[in-house]
Amino acid sequence: ELASHQGFFARVLGRTPRLAGVLLAFGTMGDHALAVRDFAEAERIIRGNFTSAVSILTLCANHLLASGGGFLIALTSVAGERGRQSNYLYGAAKGGLDIFLQGLRNRCHAGGVRVITIRPGFLDTAMTYGLPGLFLVASPEYAARKIVGALRRPGDIRYVPWFWRPIMLVIRLIPEVLFKRMR
Repeated sequence: ELASHQGFFARVLGRTPRLAGVLLAFGTMGDHALAVRDFAEAERIIRGNFTSAVSILTLCANHLLASGGGFLIALTSVAGERGRQSNYLYGAAKGGLDIFLQGLRNRCHAGGVRVITIRPGFLDTAMTYGLPGLFLVASPEYAARKIVGALRRPGDIRYVPWFWRPIMLVIRLIPEVLFKRMR
């Protein structure tokens, strides 16, 4: 509902005397098997994970910059670091969001707005419930504690749980000639 974002944000600002920061934590896995055949589903995945996030984060960043500072925290995904055949549309949208956050962080730094990227692995949520092959699943409560902790510590990018950082390093280092043969 991109057209509703401006009004939604205005209503939020009408209810709070000062906005200290924003946590963006939404996304949709979508139906990848359908999306590779039907662009309407692909567009829904991209809009639900990238376009809508860029829309609302831009409004929030502009407000925080005009107000003299604050923070933006947004959840991307480890799926955005390497395109996998099983969910490359979701991964591409989250990867795009990750790159957007890098640029937004660069834009906002001098204005006193901290932009933190959270790259979660598998979290035990409605989005992942029942998906085959999940491992190393973290609870939403654990993730919430780590997200709040990221605000208290220096650094721009956090993996939740932490062990996804070395896992993703290894995955990124696999040569493309081998990676494309892997499932």
